[in-house]
Amino acid sequence: MAIARIGEFRALAGQEDALAHFLASITPLILGSEGALSCQLFRDRDDAARFLMIEHWETPEAHQASVKNIPPDLLQQARGLFAAAPVGSYFDPID
Repeated sequence: MAIARIGEFRALAGQEDALAHFLASITPLILGSEGALSCQLFRDRDDAARFLMIEHWETPEAHQASVKNIPPDLLQQARGLFAAAPVGSYFDPID
């Protein structure tokens, strides 16, 4: 059964567009990962520093393995864009 992974990200003041660009740039890497079904990025209408990424995966393990597809140097550069550590959770569909 497929799962959803919902991640929340908050940009540092003045880094909102840079974080949006970074998150958009890793979307193809996510979608190219084994077990990825879909990935959508959203920006809060009332808070331009807040983003949600909603991903659908075959399994949580597929999501966890996908992190290796993002180059470590790219992740290191992105760390300076976050106001707080990203948070995320897995969700099961209700049929």
